[in-house]
Amino acid sequence: MTPVIILTLVLMWQAVLVGYAFTLAGNAADEGVRAATAVPQGERFGVCEQAALKDLSSAWREGARVDRCGGTGTVTADVSLRVPVLFPGSIDFPVTVHGHAGTVEEVKN
Repeated sequence: MTPVIILTLVLMWQAVLVGYAFTLAGNAADEGVRAATAVPQGERFGVCEQAALKDLSSAWREGARVDRCGGTGTVTADVSLRVPVLFPGSIDFPVTVHGHAGTVEEVKN
């Protein structure tokens, strides 16, 4: 019975990591798009990428990627994170989770 209990706990922990990866990807996209709306269009991607990755720990940041950030009128950002196996910073599953965020561009006077 003990191996079944241990296997169940490991699977539950892995499910928590997948959910946490979705939360981190969504938050990173939110942070990136929030920063991107306040800068001119030509500077958006760099500012967005930096803001999106800033709050991620190094274990999560190494598998993170900002796929897109920009737009006119509505600024959107897409962030992808790799799902780790049991512990962030160890090996990753070949599964990537995506976070998407968007907001209206700030009016510049």
